[in-house]
Amino acid sequence: MNKLMKQILRFGLVGVIAFLVDYGLFLLLTEVCRIHYLVANVAAFLVSVIVNYVLSVKFVFDVDKRRGTGAQFTFFTAMSAVGLGINELMLWLLSGLLPVPTSVSKLAATAVVMVYNFISRKLFLERKDGGN
Repeated sequence: MNKLMKQILRFGLVGVIAFLVDYGLFLLLTEVCRIHYLVANVAAFLVSVIVNYVLSVKFVFDVDKRRGTGAQFTFFTAMSAVGLGINELMLWLLSGLLPVPTSVSKLAATAVVMVYNFISRKLFLERKDGGN
């Protein structure tokens, strides 16, 4: 199996873990705590970003060590903020304007953001020269 395929599989596993954190917390906040779905989405998304960052730099991407951890996390968070914007917009469109249940629209939004996340994180986090 080539490096990219292994990386995609590891990214998928990390994504499943981050998704379970995101979706589980989203459902807990909306269904049990009765927090508005857009507010709950932000809270759940932020927690999952931290989980995703830690696992991504540990297990998925061959991180460029010339950049400091603070800079990496700052850029990772900035990229994630774009993902959150996409996520919020899709939730609002599907559940705010259309009669789609929030639990379903959250799944659709997550699928779209997953593709964005892989591309943006691969471009930013990974070393460009192939060396250490």
